[in-house]
Amino acid sequence: MADAKVIPFDDDRSRSGGGSRPARRRTGAAGHGARGDGATAAVSALPGGRLPEPSEGAPEAVEGAAAGAQQPRQPQEAQEPVPSPADEAGGGGWDRRIAGGLAFLRRRVTGEYEVDEFGYDKELTDQVLMSALRPLAEKYFRVEVKGVENIPSEGGALIVANHSGTLPLDGLMLQVAVHDHHPAERHLRLLAADLVFHLPVVNELARKAGHTLACAEDAQRLLELGEIVGVMPEGFKGIGKPFGDRYKLQRFGRGGFVSTALRAGAPIVPCSIVGAEEIYPMIGNARTLARLLGFPYFPITPTFPWLGPLGAVPLPTKWTIQFGEPIPTEAYPPEAAEDPMLMFNLTDQVREQIQHTLYKLLVQRRSVFF
Repeated sequence: MADAKVIPFDDDRSRSGGGSRPARRRTGAAGHGARGDGATAAVSALPGGRLPEPSEGAPEAVEGAAAGAQQPRQPQEAQEPVPSPADEAGGGGWDRRIAGGLAFLRRRVTGEYEVDEFGYDKELTDQVLMSALRPLAEKYFRVEVKGVENIPSEGGALIVANHSGTLPLDGLMLQVAVHDHHPAERHLRLLAADLVFHLPVVNELARKAGHTLACAEDAQRLLELGEIVGVMPEGFKGIGKPFGDRYKLQRFGRGGFVSTALRAGAPIVPCSIVGAEEIYPMIGNARTLARLLGFPYFPITPTFPWLGPLGAVPLPTKWTIQFGEPIPTEAYPPEAAEDPMLMFNLTDQVREQIQHTLYKLLVQRRSVFF
């Protein structure tokens, strides 16, 4: 067989032949291995090696080896494997959770946590209280939230809602709804009755969760600080009404919440809650026992007190919480808070809006439990 002739890569004259050849890879003038006149630089063999002869490999393989030799090496850190989400969930995720829990307990023991002037503990509320209430809202009552965009993203606002349910679980579910569904994850500071702060354990938990006494001074102070404040003007008349009067709003008092909003210049956001009326159907009230215990009422339901502690388990009704369009107050002058006619009109407007929304939600509801 005749000797094969090696064709030099840098010899342009040898490329004018009529044989077929692969297309040449183009590189930019500023690229690695490029020459200023636009021609491709010659390919040199690696140290200790030699270029393959044409008989040893196809031209494509030679040219691919040359192209690979010209490319820069990847950094070492880019070649390291990146942990997948499954790996993090399997090991690293639990490690971080355990470490965070231990750090939380350490801060609790050493007292390295902050509370505001009302006793509100944001860390305890986010990591413990809200975590305990969230399954009740999402899985048990399956709370559906509507109109949360009507709550301002910053600044103070007063949320006015109806009150029902024999036990005030609606206030807690309202707090979860505002925090979990609002884009800014705002915290609701509820105004609670005196009885809440007279009960052991409940008193401390209410303060830690951001609740405060239902008085004009505390409410105005919170609104001026830019907080979202929640009030349920029906009070005990709302949660203690018989089952036959469900979803019929009781009297809203003298409109003190309107006066507070006017003084702070905060908008009023009406809120309607459907589903809480049926968790404890109150068919009777043991008034004598209520007076002996110091309670405003002592409920009798189809399950309580007949089933004992088991009768205190609420029925798993389907809830809907809808926030209405806010009623602005910043346009009113400061002396408007002393105008009884204006307060009456605004109070009636808020009450009618809540009642109308309740009726609309009841018509749309398919079932109490679904």
